[in-house]
Amino acid sequence: MNRHTVEKIGGTSMSNYAAVRDSIVFGQSNGDTPYQRVFVVSAYGGMTNKLLEDKKDGKPGVYGLFASSFQDSSWEKALDQVRHDMFAINAELFVDPESLAEANTFIGERLDNARKCLEDLQSLCGHGHFLVEDHLVTVREMLSSVGEAHSAWNLARLLRRDGLNATFVDLSGWQTTGNMPLDECVQQAFAKVDLKSELPIVTGYAYCSEGLITQFDRGYSEMTFSRIAVLTGAREAIIHKEFHLSSADPRLVGEDNAVPIGRTNYDVADQLANLGMEAIHPKAAKGLRQNDIPLRVKNTFEPEHTGTLITRDYVSDVACVEIIAGCRGVYALELFDQDMAGIVGQYDTEILRNVQRFKAHIVGKDINANTVTHYLDTNLKTVKRIKTVLQDAFPESEIREQKVAIVSAIGSDMQVPGLLARTVAALSNHDLSVLAIHQSMRQVDIQFIVNDDDYELAIRSLHETLVEPHDHGRAIRLASS
Repeated sequence: MNRHTVEKIGGTSMSNYAAVRDSIVFGQSNGDTPYQRVFVVSAYGGMTNKLLEDKKDGKPGVYGLFASSFQDSSWEKALDQVRHDMFAINAELFVDPESLAEANTFIGERLDNARKCLEDLQSLCGHGHFLVEDHLVTVREMLSSVGEAHSAWNLARLLRRDGLNATFVDLSGWQTTGNMPLDECVQQAFAKVDLKSELPIVTGYAYCSEGLITQFDRGYSEMTFSRIAVLTGAREAIIHKEFHLSSADPRLVGEDNAVPIGRTNYDVADQLANLGMEAIHPKAAKGLRQNDIPLRVKNTFEPEHTGTLITRDYVSDVACVEIIAGCRGVYALELFDQDMAGIVGQYDTEILRNVQRFKAHIVGKDINANTVTHYLDTNLKTVKRIKTVLQDAFPESEIREQKVAIVSAIGSDMQVPGLLARTVAALSNHDLSVLAIHQSMRQVDIQFIVNDDDYELAIRSLHETLVEPHDHGRAIRLASS
């Protein structure tokens, strides 16, 4: 029986080496050995934002500046700032001059090579026959790899300094002449790794023929993590975050009111991912689920807590709401046409084709006899583009967009009599207008569409009514260790 675990460490946790070393590596050793573990690491907190673009507000990093205005020098200044910031991180981690010089040399060479590639591309695309757009995916892949190479190399070297046989496993494909499928990359990298006596520290980014950035964008490290767990036959996959997977965002409902989730299933994890919550990407979860590998989400800074155990077949033995979650800044794109009745499918197919064309993420959808409404997690510019195309396709239709928020009650079993009535009452008691409701027959979630400004109050009111009256103790359905 395989004893090893595959564990992913998030960027915020990676930024605190002492916590990673003491709380994760030494504090949660695998039985009586510090080995039999694989660590897949993200770039240091905020570093991928500087290399690509800010995940929250879209502020361009090196990639964003190169893509939008590659002929000026703004991207070069951004890359210089990345170098400065990476060297500053190294200076905090490596005390002795020799180790610091070695760390700076490693990442400095990567940054120098990245700069040379971008300068060559800049020169090439100065000619009319070459378009920078044809190479942007490759640029994004290359820059993404730099952040994880930095953090993974550093962690391996620091753990070796602190007495462990840590091995840097570089999946970034740096300066390779060809690429292979992801599974082959992983199998080749681990062919000579002895998990009994080595502690592999693996880059979250993997260079492969599938193109992880193209398929998963910023979720690529979760896919790398998942495939390593599947291909090495891990007994458990673990994600270390800077917070618990809780009944609601503690910043909204209060830390004393939010309760960690002890047990849940992959169905619930998919609902959270659909709302943009950082549990695990559905495609990454798919491999774990199909191979019956449990996923545990742990809080780096509370290592004694068993965290959230996510399994394929778990269903709560008592029907209840486990999580109140949601997303704001969603756009409701509503198309009404009196002539739609009887041929809704034709309209819906064309609407869906254009939503996918502009790569807008669908959070939810409502349909009746003559109206189709998609709730899109995207920007207003994209919504306007979709609206223009649909107006041309259906000139007699009325199309409008509205900025809204989605608030959802989620649980592995929510077949609670009167639950819908209680949730609506909880919102109405706070004078919140419910714009739309959706509840599926699977009874795993109820979605409420509310005004965007009412998002935080809606989260608090549902949590106050559906979660807080119950004495869940240390966790909702405490996970086994």
